[in-house]
Order: sequence, then structure tokens, then C-alpha cells
Amino acid sequence: MKLEEYKTVLYRQQDGSWVAEIPAISGCYALMPTREAALEELSNVFQLLAEEYSEKGLPLPADTTEIVHA
Repeated sequence: MKLEEYKTVLYRQQDGSWVAEIPAISGCYALMPTREAALEELSNVFQLLAEEYSEKGLPLPADTTEIVHA
């Protein structure tokens, strides 16, 4: 799967930093000072994890994330 096929959650912390994460993949998140930097770093983290899964002969997890506004 490609990064674009996953839902990305983006939110701001109390200190003003931004978190970007792909909930479907454990450990796939980035914490950066700006929204743009968080998304860019998330792309890098995703690539690293995708390579790791590939090296182990494992498929990336399916995205079963459901976005619900409470």
C-alpha cells in the first residue's frame, strides 16, 4: 500500500507542536513544530516502516481506521 491509501490524523498539541500519524500502522507518527514538517516527517517514517515490513516479507497492515466526529 502507498501512503496516500492510508488515513492520516493530524492534530495540534497543547505546546503548539503538531502530530501526524497513521493509526493503522503501529509507530507510524511524527511530532514536529509545524503542520507541514509533521506531514513531511510522517512520509519519511512511513517509507522506513514500509521497507522494514518488506524486508521481513510482511504486508503493511490494512487501513481500517474510521474517522468519527464526536
